[in-house]
Amino acid sequence: MSTPTSSPMPTPASYRNAPTRSVSVHGVDVAYRQHGPDEGVPLILLNHLSAVLDNWDPRVVDGLAARRRVITYDNRGVGASGGSTPDTIEAMARDTVLFIRALGYERVDLLGLSMGGFVAQVVAAQEPDLVRKMILAGTGPAGGPGIDKVTSLTVKDTLKAVVTRKDPKQYLFFTATESGRQAAHAFLDRLKERTDDRDKAISLPSFRAQLKAIHRWGVQAPADLSRIHQPVLVANGESDRMIPSVNTLDLAARLPQGELEPLYPDAGHGGIFQFHDAFVPRALEFLEA
Repeated sequence: MSTPTSSPMPTPASYRNAPTRSVSVHGVDVAYRQHGPDEGVPLILLNHLSAVLDNWDPRVVDGLAARRRVITYDNRGVGASGGSTPDTIEAMARDTVLFIRALGYERVDLLGLSMGGFVAQVVAAQEPDLVRKMILAGTGPAGGPGIDKVTSLTVKDTLKAVVTRKDPKQYLFFTATESGRQAAHAFLDRLKERTDDRDKAISLPSFRAQLKAIHRWGVQAPADLSRIHQPVLVANGESDRMIPSVNTLDLAARLPQGELEPLYPDAGHGGIFQFHDAFVPRALEFLEA
């Protein structure tokens, strides 16, 4: 096991000031940030398609870190992490377990968003002693309806964003209503709050590898969710276009200890960001129960 390294910095008051650290995982440097108190079971955040450290909403991270040690990280080959990006969810899950072990943790909670939720499900099923509780947001089970359409939808909305000179997340994560547009603008502004030591954007080869992994997850045989025995909180917006919201309802119904957070109204894939004021206290309540 390697000792995590970082530059000396004062304790951050917010995620936007948290130093970027790295830990060697089987010879590959994995970039991560941590924020919040040292005590208790750490909460590992697993990110969405194309996301790097700077794509986590600081209101969500800061809110959770008020009472929990929160750790975000770049998947292998993504952002500031070395190596090449896997093209299967199962390989990403193995990397996640190795990362957690490299930090020295034997028991963690997981919050998986979108693709990160796929990875979290595999980790929880394969490493039941490692995962205590799990939160799944904007995600679905293997073989879930519409997941195999993520690539075409992402390409379409990315091209639309280029033409309209907007961030693709405005279309992919939020509804087209006035409320949705306002929430998108507020979220994108929050992502710009960090001005120093920002992460690298994902490379095109890594983005393609992730799309391939998501497509494979979407066309797999339906998942056996009975293997996941941990308590799981499931959340999403009611109008998720990327991972259709019916998958959220399916997860809550089929997970042995699944709990459904009522779907956020007039919200899409970024529901936990749009409704961070409601999501954060509910997540903390669930984790501390």
